[in-house]
Amino acid sequence: MKIRVLLLFIVCSFVLLAKGRDFYQLKIYHLTTAQQSAQLDDFLQKAYLPALHRAGVSKVGVFKPIAAPEPEGEQLVYVFVPYASYAQFETLDDILQRDKKFQTDGDTYLRASYDHPPYDRIETILLNAFVGSPHVQLPDLTSPKSERVYELRSYEGPSEAYYYNKVEMFNKGDEIGLFKRLGFNAVFYGEVVAGSRMPNLMYLTTFENKQSRDEHWDAFSKDAYWKELSAKPEYQNNVSRNQQIFLYPTDYSDF
Repeated sequence: MKIRVLLLFIVCSFVLLAKGRDFYQLKIYHLTTAQQSAQLDDFLQKAYLPALHRAGVSKVGVFKPIAAPEPEGEQLVYVFVPYASYAQFETLDDILQRDKKFQTDGDTYLRASYDHPPYDRIETILLNAFVGSPHVQLPDLTSPKSERVYELRSYEGPSEAYYYNKVEMFNKGDEIGLFKRLGFNAVFYGEVVAGSRMPNLMYLTTFENKQSRDEHWDAFSKDAYWKELSAKPEYQNNVSRNQQIFLYPTDYSDF
């Protein structure tokens, strides 16, 4: 109980500091069977996303890893929910409980038997939007969703101070502006306020296809401003682990 209260206090403190910015939830479903995968897709497409739309969340992203999992091995599904505020996130569960259509449409998933659960676990990451990019953005892409490459990156800092330094590099150092100038089609930049690996920040960039992704990062590495920014003494050693996850949007994803 004390841990839950402490976690709530920490999240609320971050929220107060993030007034006027979007609040994000990234839910990662861990699955092991084809039946779970089909059941989750059915629930998300026919019950969960429509219910969130009715609740005022206009766009929800559903993504899957580009690398195909082994048969009957662990599968992951990423659900990205952008909220206009923490208050909207906080009240969502109550709204869904009162949504009779959601309860009916999602009945198979919501009331699945204990010995046939629709997933193994759900991992949740909560984020505040960056000051320099306070609101979610729809990607400007025209290729079929099956060809798109969405790159989710997580930058962990060796300490809180180094982590805040990397956030400053995006905001004050205008790394966000560099990504925008080079056409990376970023969906969001977020400060992780609750998650399994902290301190860290995350962001999601999008591309028409794998070739476009590689060309954009090649241009980024050669950019004169990036070379200048990354060489500044005040921004050294502020990332201890960089994780890259390549995703594609499902057919029913809003992003």
